[in-house]
Amino acid sequence: MCAESRPLIVVVAAEAELLKIIAARLSTAGFTSQCFQRGDLAERFLQHNVASLLLLDLTQAEPSDRDLYPVLILQGINTPTLFLTGNSLAGERFKKSNRDAADFVTKPINYADLLTRIHTILRQAKAKAAPPIISKLVPEPFILMESQISPSRREIIFPNGTTHKIGRKEIGILTYLNTHRGVVITRKELLQAVWGMHADLQSRSLDQYIVKIRTSYAQQGLPLDCFKTVHGVGYLFEPPHSS
Repeated sequence: MCAESRPLIVVVAAEAELLKIIAARLSTAGFTSQCFQRGDLAERFLQHNVASLLLLDLTQAEPSDRDLYPVLILQGINTPTLFLTGNSLAGERFKKSNRDAADFVTKPINYADLLTRIHTILRQAKAKAAPPIISKLVPEPFILMESQISPSRREIIFPNGTTHKIGRKEIGILTYLNTHRGVVITRKELLQAVWGMHADLQSRSLDQYIVKIRTSYAQQGLPLDCFKTVHGVGYLFEPPHSS
């Protein structure tokens, strides 16, 4: 039985020593962290990866780093965000100017309080998410592009015998594609099928998971050329011999 993946927290702070301390505290608390001293590098990472939370230090930040949060929102990357600020007044001011902002912690950091805030935000994010429809889809293993997909074991077994572990969202996407071969699937339809009826239709999470799926197949010499993007509409999965 494989262990559940650890929540990923992206940390942005100018001070290398602070990043090191935060990363160590997060690791001890059961989180995985990805640390950056520049906001543009964090932005690039979040464009291609899904994180559970963004921890952004606003003190000593460059102006461009302070703009990271609203820039991500404009791009549809709605990662729950916790800010580090110099004082509560600065934190309240930032929250008012960024009304979707989650919360803030003042420096010097009380790490027990920081971890409590992180757990609270993650619980709230989970509660807001609608129950996924994956459990209502085909639960039995199925064949897709010469590989066997096992929803219960969350894995792909490729023709060469390689086993690749994947998450619930990838399973949901692959299952939906398998049951909708040869028809155009809208982004809204696929998002709501996998994320739930109240999915954020502007989110880029779907694109990020699709990139992960394509990469997994490409690494095994099975490029998903039959999985096509229908620009402005959604997707078409049309494998050879599909009926």
